[in-house]
Amino acid sequence: MTVETGLPAPDFLLPDDQGAMLSLKPFRGTPVILYFF
Repeated sequence: MTVETGLPAPDFLLPDDQGAMLSLKPFRGTPVILYFF
């Protein structure tokens, strides 16, 4: 997946550290920092 700087990130689903699935959709219009480790 390629994302251009300055454009909104596409919606995707990822599991959190508890196994619950998280989506970016509920955060639209809100600044979000994604930290991958």
